Amino acid sequence: MIEQPLTPVDVDFVTTLHGDESVSFVVLMQPRGDRDRLLRAIDDVALGELPEAIREGDEPEGDAARGPAELALEHSLASLRAKGAKAVGQVIEDHPLDKLKAVVDETGADEVIVLTAPHYVEEFFHRDWASRARHKVGVPVLKLFAHKE
Repeated sequence: MIEQPLTPVDVDFVTTLHGDESVSFVVLMQPRGDRDRLLRAIDDVALGELPEAIREGDEPEGDAARGPAELALEHSLASLRAKGAKAVGQVIEDHPLDKLKAVVDETGADEVIVLTAPHYVEEFFHRDWASRARHKVGVPVLKLFAHKE
């Protein structure tokens, strides 16, 4: 599960987590939109990234957020495939944890990787994606922090 395009560092890291084992990925991308905008702004302020906090209000919402999310997903899938991994994915907007659980069940996934920016407020209250997924999916959940380019 991702919320932004994978950087080359992210791709290198996730494709080498299991050594030389063949791996495949089902990437779920959620458009950011207005969901949790206040929490993201608080996180930006906590990290000293005031310009980022101000830009939170400029993020596209609703259907306008889907286009950038689809581009981010396609970029991420192409990057994973370029490293030799099998990768498919989709943009999800509603009930992301239900979709994640369904994908784990359908594919027999061994683990879930949640790759996001730090969300300190959500993490403190265990409301971040990884914490919530651990109670839902039935397989190990690895939380990684995404890199910025």
